[in-house]
Amino acid sequence: MNHILPDYYVSEATWFYLSLLLSLAVFFRFDRILSLRNLDLVLLLSISPGLLLLSDRPILGNIWLFAGTGLFVIRMCVDCYFQRRPRGEQNLNSFGMAFLCISIFAFFIVRVFTEIPAPETIQTVRQADSLLSMQDVSASQQQTHLEAGPTARLLAAPVVPLSNAVVQGGVPVKSISPPLDHSTLAARIMAILAHAFVIVGLIIMGKVHFSDTQVGLAMALLYLLLPCTAYDVSKANHVLPAALLVWAFVTYKQPVLSGTFMGLACGAMFFPVFLLPLWASFYWKNGLKRFVLSGSVVGAVLLGSLILTSVDRYSFTQQTIGSIDWSVIKFEGGQQIPGFWSAYDSAYRIPVFVVFVLLIVCLTIWPRRKNLGHLMSHTTAIIIATLLWYPQQGSVYLLWYLPMLLMVVFRPRLLHTTQSPEVDRNQQANEKPVSRFQDSATVVRHTSQ
Repeated sequence: MNHILPDYYVSEATWFYLSLLLSLAVFFRFDRILSLRNLDLVLLLSISPGLLLLSDRPILGNIWLFAGTGLFVIRMCVDCYFQRRPRGEQNLNSFGMAFLCISIFAFFIVRVFTEIPAPETIQTVRQADSLLSMQDVSASQQQTHLEAGPTARLLAAPVVPLSNAVVQGGVPVKSISPPLDHSTLAARIMAILAHAFVIVGLIIMGKVHFSDTQVGLAMALLYLLLPCTAYDVSKANHVLPAALLVWAFVTYKQPVLSGTFMGLACGAMFFPVFLLPLWASFYWKNGLKRFVLSGSVVGAVLLGSLILTSVDRYSFTQQTIGSIDWSVIKFEGGQQIPGFWSAYDSAYRIPVFVVFVLLIVCLTIWPRRKNLGHLMSHTTAIIIATLLWYPQQGSVYLLWYLPMLLMVVFRPRLLHTTQSPEVDRNQQANEKPVSRFQDSATVVRHTSQ
């Protein structure tokens, strides 16, 4: 990049100010200041200063992020009470948003290839290399801290041969800084593909389920604009679970595909496991068996991938246990990784965890018949609430829930998306077809005639 733009560098603070101005210019509704869209946009932008404060004032930064995370949980829990969801036009047309998406993604690619990848991503790539060569990794796994489960190494396996071919094919490594090797190149490709997976999923979500391609482009553009995406652009392990969950929503009408993506997400990191009761209640009378069966098949495949890198039963047991970060359920003091709870006694996390479990129970059983809007908001609320008791930099991991949060912010009314066939037939019999661009007041007026 230095050959094209000499001395090119955009600091985190500069990116925050630029993204702030662009986000306000494109998404802020100046004609309706007091609107739900503006409130959500202000909340999304207000959490970014906490990330900037972590370097100079970590205590203040963690408190800022913790408070913002709590506000997001409240916002997601009350989302279903906002019945009036009129379509809000963006301040830029579809072609302009597509141009911005491509341009910002190009800058992301440059940033990924000009900075050192996250150590966790490189570690995942090396485990994928061991998977292809069927080498035992139980010894190295005990010496390092794992953040990702077997899904990451399984999905990274096709990238490793590609990176080896590129490096061995005579790429001028001296012209690339930092120096290029196959693990570094594979980690960079994996990060780019993970973000691309999220972007494409958001666009398809808007086109197929929200019946508006412009909304899909708006979600993808705001995902790229927000500073948290740029700050952690190379952390593929944190992007991958969210990407898989986005595609679980995209394919929610096919329980087999949705269960497959959910199973992969559970194998990528621990927090999607807490979503299983909610999704099971959503498919309770229509597709639950297919959803559970496909997820179980994925789990068996992931366990099979661990067998390929195990020399004996003890090695397999160590890898299975080691793929789960057991420190997240230990209520002990002295956390080595800095975060909000590192400055407080871990006993204070116990009531927070109890409230988290109660939240899962309440969101699972209420309402009894859920539509896609309930599923999106409740899923996002559970993921965000996980960060309130997670001991290791919990509130910092905004990419865990950001794509789902954007879907909730931009979604229209989704009363017709329940998985209960009886509810679908009753709504189709009682409602007349109306334009998707009409607000809820117009819908009520039409249905009463």
